[in-house]
Amino acid sequence: MPIIKIDQPIGIIGAGNMGAAIVTGIVKKGLISPKKINIFDIDHTKSLKLAEKTGVHINSSNKKIVEECPIIILAVKPNIYPLILSEIKDSLNNNHILISIAAGISIEYIKEKTQGRCKIVRVMPNTPALIGEGTIVVCKEHELEEEEKRAVFQILSSLGMVQEVEEKYINAVTGISGSSPAYVYMFIEALADGGVMMGLPRELAYKLAAQTVLGSAKMVLESREHPGVLKDMVCSPGGTTIEAVYALEQKGFRGIIMEAVKRCAEKGEAMSMKGE
Repeated sequence: MPIIKIDQPIGIIGAGNMGAAIVTGIVKKGLISPKKINIFDIDHTKSLKLAEKTGVHINSSNKKIVEECPIIILAVKPNIYPLILSEIKDSLNNNHILISIAAGISIEYIKEKTQGRCKIVRVMPNTPALIGEGTIVVCKEHELEEEEKRAVFQILSSLGMVQEVEEKYINAVTGISGSSPAYVYMFIEALADGGVMMGLPRELAYKLAAQTVLGSAKMVLESREHPGVLKDMVCSPGGTTIEAVYALEQKGFRGIIMEAVKRCAEKGEAMSMKGE
């Protein structure tokens, strides 16, 4: 997608890790002048640190951000949502696009708390967004105007790869991409531990393991081959790799990963705030 400048100001409520990642991504991509990015966090130290780093504008309140910005990103913890939505509700109108990045907060819940005053986009990012390599999944309440959709996708694309799905899949998304960096980090750590057990220096083992995971992921995305085909390419008859694969299968490697995704998705469903 070619980069198109965004003319209208953007408001970001919350200057923690994800808020900072979004701001940094937008600024790096040159989507908009930093002065048109308005941020607010109750922790002024966070806002100040982010503003000094990126040149964005610190606004005086959440309500002020809503009054001045047609696109608002809520980058706060789920437990803060009731308070924030109550605070900004009366300042919203149908020209606003409210982008939510919180797990467990449904579009229905936000719509109920804001009395349907604005357009709502729900986003499930993951932590690699902090380095511009995130997986960002988007759900929309209804169709946005073409210009609005372009602006939203431009903003989110600054954080990584963007995919659109129906909201009914959001808990499965949480299991497979939202939470899965934790599983991958555990795999990298275990892989490196195996190298150390076999005599490799710790630092080298981590580098080898991390780069291997990175390269393997890029092979899947760029070759577009089925992961099973790529796996078979490494497994020579009677060789070392097929011996390792056999050991993984004996211990239920695939079933354990599938069960982790299932449990994560089920927990997401149990935590969902749907707006009764």
